Amino acid sequence: MMTLTIGLVALMVLADAASDILVARAMKQIGEVTSFRPRALVGTLARMFRSPSFTAGIGAAAIHFFTFLALLSFVGLSTVFPATALVYVVATAGAQLILKEHVSLRRWAGVSLVCTGMILVSMT
Repeated sequence: MMTLTIGLVALMVLADAASDILVARAMKQIGEVTSFRPRALVGTLARMFRSPSFTAGIGAAAIHFFTFLALLSFVGLSTVFPATALVYVVATAGAQLILKEHVSLRRWAGVSLVCTGMILVSMT
């Protein structure tokens, strides 16, 4: 049972981070939303749904959601939720490696603090 839990947590974390990275990539390709008129928003939505990165990101989000539900069916929320802090590490690393974003040491320190806090919460 422990192996299944670890595997599902890993899948959940990877799917969540992949979703964030893919949607961020798509939005960078689509460009900034500068007009909130209905016609302009419809055009932006059309470009979003034609983007392979966006649709893959939505698929990854669905995998994350259903994996989260599966985990909650046999592991408590107080166990599953702290594990989601690993998403901060994976998504930040993905932003740096895949999206070529600059991630400062201060931001990495913040990610470390969040993860440390979640470890402390899960130990109680």
